[in-house]
Amino acid sequence: MNKGIAITGMGIISSIGNTVEENLNALKSVSPGISRIEMLKTRHKDQIMVGEIKKTNDDLEKQLGLEPLHSFSRTAMIGTIAAKEALQDAQISDVNEYRTGFVSGTSVGGMDTTEKHYLGYTEIEDNRRFIQAQHAGFTTQSISNYLGINGYVSTISTACSSAANAIMLGARMIKAGKIDRMIVGGTDALSKFTINGFGTLMILSDSECTPFDDNRKGLNLGEAAAFLVLESDAVVEKENKKVLGRVAGWANANDAYHQTASSSDGEGAFLAMNEALRIADITADDIDYVNAHGTATPNNDLSEGVAMTRIFGEEKAPVFSSTKAFTGHTLAAAGSVEAVYSLLSLRENLIFPNLNFKSKMKEFSLVPQTELVSKEIKTILSNSFGFGGNCSTLIFTK
Repeated sequence: MNKGIAITGMGIISSIGNTVEENLNALKSVSPGISRIEMLKTRHKDQIMVGEIKKTNDDLEKQLGLEPLHSFSRTAMIGTIAAKEALQDAQISDVNEYRTGFVSGTSVGGMDTTEKHYLGYTEIEDNRRFIQAQHAGFTTQSISNYLGINGYVSTISTACSSAANAIMLGARMIKAGKIDRMIVGGTDALSKFTINGFGTLMILSDSECTPFDDNRKGLNLGEAAAFLVLESDAVVEKENKKVLGRVAGWANANDAYHQTASSSDGEGAFLAMNEALRIADITADDIDYVNAHGTATPNNDLSEGVAMTRIFGEEKAPVFSSTKAFTGHTLAAAGSVEAVYSLLSLRENLIFPNLNFKSKMKEFSLVPQTELVSKEIKTILSNSFGFGGNCSTLIFTK
């Protein structure tokens, strides 16, 4: 087995909690964060359900101590909160003591500020500071500047696999000896842009989403940010650091099937899972739990389920569940949100349930875990699949 890259810190903010421990408590008490829209002004607020962080932008600004005329979007603010917690968890006081980088995934970027202010850019000069915030890279730069990171900084925007790809890049750079420490993950806030965009695809649910259910109607959008601290073994040994887990396998694949839909044979997902297993130097039989992408859309759950049967077989498939019924689909942040949940599963020896499931899908015999259950877990496979066929798989080990 590949020893993997050490994870020494994690941070998260989502609709079920503002910290790692708050998220864990919600998962353990089976308290989902899906509700009608309260924080975002949209005509669709009573038509769909979302996973919303119940903090206003003013609340976030105060928490971070930002100057009055800052250029932080909501995406940047929640990302900063999560990354800051990850650094604190890793007990890092001097962020630049070693060669340190920051890679963040986002798809929304500063869209929430653009859609709020763009009509007044010509009249209100103060609002023009948000023009630069539109760029996804500005979100990453804002977070890294706040944290004081002077090293490698990059943005990944591969739709819903963005954060998983950020984690993969960080692990690969450390393994290659290019860097000593990486803060990696993703952040996306809710915006009218994403609500309208997913609405045109007709894959939003007007009730709580039901991953892998035969009668699933669509996804609940969510907002969240989550980051991990990855460190080389040399740093871990020198600093005598605690290790939360390891990134042992990773892969990205693309079946180039469709702009938004996954292939019916799950080829992209199959290729990603298969390659991640190879890199981790393990077999499918070594996987104790699969944190599935499980968006509750008709297309994704069918494609992912078929891919899992190709990897594991229908009769030998490990226990699996989707945690998106807790948080909603947090888009570019999903891979890192579920990386944190995977690490919590490893730490607590718990399988978090696939909520709202009632009816087995007709296409295969796979059935998700629907109750919170204790189980000795050593190896977790976590999937994140994005538009454009961009499929990523991470493998976490104790």
